[in-house]
Amino acid sequence: MQLKVSAVRGGANRLELCGNLGLGGGTTPSLGLLTAVQKAVGDIPIMVGSVLQAFKFRSDCVQAMVRPRTGDFLYTDEEIDVMIEDVKIFKNHGVQGVVFGVLTADGRVDEEKTKRLVQASLPLERHLTCPETLKKAGPGVTRILTSGQGSSVPVSIETLQSLFQMTQAMSKEGLQTPTIMPGSGINAKTIGTVLDALLPLGVSEVHMSGGSWVEGKMAFRREGMGMGVGGSGDWSVWLTSEIAVREVRDKLDAHNHEE
Repeated sequence: MQLKVSAVRGGANRLELCGNLGLGGGTTPSLGLLTAVQKAVGDIPIMVGSVLQAFKFRSDCVQAMVRPRTGDFLYTDEEIDVMIEDVKIFKNHGVQGVVFGVLTADGRVDEEKTKRLVQASLPLERHLTCPETLKKAGPGVTRILTSGQGSSVPVSIETLQSLFQMTQAMSKEGLQTPTIMPGSGINAKTIGTVLDALLPLGVSEVHMSGGSWVEGKMAFRREGMGMGVGGSGDWSVWLTSEIAVREVRDKLDAHNHEE
């Protein structure tokens, strides 16, 4: 809950809601978390630079991750059934879109299972998190969240440039293309390089967490017992930094002003 409120206060204009972000990259959020976040963020004004804008964050600008477990993206038919039920629930509770990714054992997009999820998601926005090519994303996918097939965006600039060039070529052919949204490793130190490389190619949005592990406040810590994480992580909490988000938002606004 704190993560999303801090992100909006920092200047985020869209949220991807998930559970367990710090462990395994996130899982499907609970309906309780979604409802609480929708109520909380709808009253938060959005800051642009140092100016408090006259509009507030729209509580319907929340995307929900649909991922039944941590680990790989090779899902059984039963897991896909669970994901479809989650999509139906989110559709009935005001989300803007859903975020998912499904692969085959050899690392390709599982087109059949992806189509099932896309069909269940309509008319919501559909974000794919792990396609190996744009054309494999298929119709109905509105956005691709990608690190550029590397560990982070900053080390995958060339691949991302190729993706944006591909979207431009497909658009010229009259083909509808999803939005490319770079994500992973985006922070105040890296955003400048990312924008310099990708703005000329049409990047219009980026994805970040702005989070880190923070020492928990639990005083009672029985020796030899933990929460299954291991080490100091057993007693830490993953939190989003409003400052980290604000620093990136300010740099984005500065680039837009220069344009």
